[in-house]
Amino acid sequence: MKYPAKFTPDPDGGFVVTFRDIPEAITQGDDEAEALEMAADVLLSAMDFYVEDKRLVPMPSKAKKGERLIELPASAVVKVLLLNEMLQQRVRPADLARRLEMRPQDVNRIVDLRHATKIDTIDKALKALGRHLELSVV
Repeated sequence: MKYPAKFTPDPDGGFVVTFRDIPEAITQGDDEAEALEMAADVLLSAMDFYVEDKRLVPMPSKAKKGERLIELPASAVVKVLLLNEMLQQRVRPADLARRLEMRPQDVNRIVDLRHATKIDTIDKALKALGRHLELSVV
């Protein structure tokens, strides 16, 4: 998942970075390199808001002229996709836990963006929702 970001020069120096798909994600950097680094960090941090609030994460739109694409880490992408599927199907962590025969707190860890989760565990959770994970190398 690569989200388009707008890098606006700040009159006082540096750049302000905004994401039209993820309006909560706003940051700045003293130079272009720092702004890029901060953009990746704030994008991941903004995903936490969606997880905590149990809101669908908007999928990235196509970049417009002048925008730059900021990529989410693959580990976060699969968790976002799982979270969105749970929300779309109205499956609570406790419901998914019963399907997976695990504790609800274990399911909460699976969708926690900061917790390391094996890809097989996420695939198993998606299968319990009637979906499956497909990976490709491009």
